[in-house]
Amino acid sequence: MSDGYLTFGKTILVTKNKAGQFKELNDVNQPTVRVMYNPGGTNEKFAKEMTPKAQLMMHEHNAEIPGLVGKGKADVMITETMEARRYAKDNPKVAAPLVDKPFTENHFGVLMKQGYPKLEAAVNDWMKTIKGNGTMAKWEDLYIK
Repeated sequence: MSDGYLTFGKTILVTKNKAGQFKELNDVNQPTVRVMYNPGGTNEKFAKEMTPKAQLMMHEHNAEIPGLVGKGKADVMITETMEARRYAKDNPKVAAPLVDKPFTENHFGVLMKQGYPKLEAAVNDWMKTIKGNGTMAKWEDLYIK
């Protein structure tokens, strides 16, 4: 795996008119907050471990949750920063107030076959160059944000 080129992590998607109420994770972990997540993955694990005081609501279909949040059926969706940005861009009824301050941190990298150190070094050098000259930031703004 190459060096990381894009940071992502767990964040929240919220009903837009409640966005100002959520400034940190503790604001989500309250008995009055309805938190929706999809089953069987890292969103469920995060919701159960990090927001146990909230009203936890499982919904089978992850792709339906942003719409349900937008309709006020839940206050918060546990999701990834990449998804939260997209959902907030596509649906004017939701917001991602903490997308730039994720609760966890992970990195995307380039997967390569092991045993090719010259290839790995070349990929890492190339990524270092495009990060340094602003190309990666332009691509992130264009394709992700």
